[in-house]
Amino acid sequence: MATEETAGGARKATKSKLFEFLVHGVRPGMPSGARMPHQGAPMGPPGPPYGGNPAVRPGLPSPVMEAGRKRPAPSQQVQQQQQQQQQAVQSRARKKPLGFPGASEMAARPMDMREPQSDPTLGSNAKRRKMADKILPQRIRELVPESQAYMDLLAFERKLDQTIMRKRVDIQEALKRPMKQQKRKLRLYISNTFNPARPDADDSDGSIASWELRVEGKLLDDPGKQKKKFSSFFKSLVIELDKDLYGPDNHLVEWHRTATTQETDGFQVKRPGDVSVRCTLLLMLDYQPPQFKLDPRLARLLGIHTQTRSCIIQALWQYVKTNKLQDSHDKEYINCDKYFQQIFDCPRLKFSEIPQRLTNLLLPPDPIVINHVISVDPNDQKKTACYDIDVEVEDPLKSQMSSFLLSTANQQEIATLDNKIHETIESINQLKIQRDFMLSFSRDPKGYIQDWLKSQSRDLKLMTDVVGNPEEERRAAFYHQPWSQEAVSRYFYCKIQQRRQELEQALAVRNT
Repeated sequence: MATEETAGGARKATKSKLFEFLVHGVRPGMPSGARMPHQGAPMGPPGPPYGGNPAVRPGLPSPVMEAGRKRPAPSQQVQQQQQQQQQAVQSRARKKPLGFPGASEMAARPMDMREPQSDPTLGSNAKRRKMADKILPQRIRELVPESQAYMDLLAFERKLDQTIMRKRVDIQEALKRPMKQQKRKLRLYISNTFNPARPDADDSDGSIASWELRVEGKLLDDPGKQKKKFSSFFKSLVIELDKDLYGPDNHLVEWHRTATTQETDGFQVKRPGDVSVRCTLLLMLDYQPPQFKLDPRLARLLGIHTQTRSCIIQALWQYVKTNKLQDSHDKEYINCDKYFQQIFDCPRLKFSEIPQRLTNLLLPPDPIVINHVISVDPNDQKKTACYDIDVEVEDPLKSQMSSFLLSTANQQEIATLDNKIHETIESINQLKIQRDFMLSFSRDPKGYIQDWLKSQSRDLKLMTDVVGNPEEERRAAFYHQPWSQEAVSRYFYCKIQQRRQELEQALAVRNT
């Protein structure tokens, strides 16, 4: 399909350009032959920008505190400890305060980021996140002005995807509607051969004169890649031979389509005989959708001989509107004129009754009748009779549209390029974080190290389940603050309530 190859090729070319730009892009100030650092190049610790002062380590749940207590609520301590221990183990594997991550760690982290997006249960949100992951952050675009070319390609890709999706929807809607059949010429070839009797023949077939009739055909100017077989155009084929020569039981040769019929390019009939035979071919076309022959009175009224049921009803409605037969007070009824009364045998009827009343007025279509002479004259052996029959075939565009919707060509290669683009974007983001780390350290090494140690201290307290500030708590001034009186009252109140519940339980056990 030209349309499919064009769309797939355009998407594939766009993906390739995006990936090539990301991999082989040039930074400002770099020599013309230089390239961007390789993915996973060790330039500094990954993670959030360093130097900040987050209140809680990212990814850990904020502890729920009881009033007047410096520890989490007892009902949540076990669950919190388990979560913190699991995250602490993961953090220790990747957090190195004074070192740098290796290439294997850098490669592993982007994969963890992509796993939730590849989950098919996430639906359209995952697709939106994947498209957003392709966008370079503004700060990176400011550092690399050439990245604007990548953003232009990304915008073109988005526009191309939207166009392809819109066209797919249009094709799906077009396939739902019935498409008009196209009329084409089916050329029918009728020929025969004669085999005279041979007295010296060893087998019985050769010692008896016989003839063989061939009925073949093909579609002229067939644009389809898959040629339709000759028999696929017919519902039945009957060859009627001379009844006087072959008797009442052997003068008919019939072929009828069934559910298990295998299509063929022609039919052959062989019979014994040494005289010319007159035969009649009756061909019943296989109309799709089915067509019917109209009753002679209805055919004269509508000017239609053979047509589909929907076209016949449409022609009836057109006749009603043209002759103003619809009741002006009750639109559901039709006031029959003299022609309608002769056909439907009633003065007035509902339009909804017409399909049912048409059943008795629609007959099977007439077969195509061909009279042929099977000649045994040697001079007529090379003569072939040709007939052109008008048949209706399905629009070849419909099969092309269906194959376009079902085609998966280039999808795997496009998905591979998408994955490469995502990996490269994630690598660029990691390199940007590492660059910020190096710049922050170079501007103020002492202050940066102090902020770093504070951040590590906070993380260590969360990982070891240490809440509060031990340095402040060991001084007496910490307990002279306004909250201390209320905390003590709450503490004794909780103890009294706890003791009361224990006494009530003990009394209840003794009473039973």
